[in-house]
Amino acid sequence: MSELKRVTEIKAELQAAEETMLPSFILEYKTDDRAGVKKLVSQAEKRLKALEQERQRIEELKFYERQYEDRGYICGIDEVGRGPLAGPVVAAAVILPRDCKILYINDSKKLSAKKREELYDIIMEQAVAAGIGMAGPERIDEINILQATYEAMRQAIQNLAVLPDILLNDAVTIPQVEIPQVPIIKGDEKSISIGAASIIAKVTRDRLMEEYDQIMPEYGFARNKGYGSQEHIKAVKNYGPSSIHRRSFIKNI
Repeated sequence: MSELKRVTEIKAELQAAEETMLPSFILEYKTDDRAGVKKLVSQAEKRLKALEQERQRIEELKFYERQYEDRGYICGIDEVGRGPLAGPVVAAAVILPRDCKILYINDSKKLSAKKREELYDIIMEQAVAAGIGMAGPERIDEINILQATYEAMRQAIQNLAVLPDILLNDAVTIPQVEIPQVPIIKGDEKSISIGAASIIAKVTRDRLMEEYDQIMPEYGFARNKGYGSQEHIKAVKNYGPSSIHRRSFIKNI
């Protein structure tokens, strides 16, 4: 009987409960009059409501995917790293399954580093295909950041194991690509495919910058990811540019 259980036991039960178990948890304990149990049931109800709201948000995030589903494979494309003083620009191309049910996908900037890491693994496991492309600092200096971004995006498409039939891009139209494209302003907030690509690109680049930090700790790359923080700019002034700095970006420092 549930009344024989201690509140601490019921609390542990709730903490361990997966989302599919929440309705049965609520049903089992909702008649328990103890204040502690009532509080736990309320928490379970809030969790369930939040999950339902998240599922609804994800369904709304499939607006463009539903609009173009008759085209075949839909690929979301996004990039990260156009603004930093150091490191590459990284692009990702992601084809999600049509019935994708991954929750919490969003613009990578709106997610915590921990959540991005969790979603990276889930997306890479469930995606029909995922490709990554990048252009390094020397290439950025050679052809400019916009052209380097396009190059990284083309590379990401080429690295897909499956050829997409249509591309959903975050704001841009990529030159020299024959596949039909749909540029979407703030696409990482409006398309589940572009949101997934933003997460893959962000985690890939962040991991790379953390590796550079192990080699060149004086620049604080693990913290600033190559962006122009005060700490980073001071380090460039003190130590000079590293091998991964974009000379065209730091010429005025």
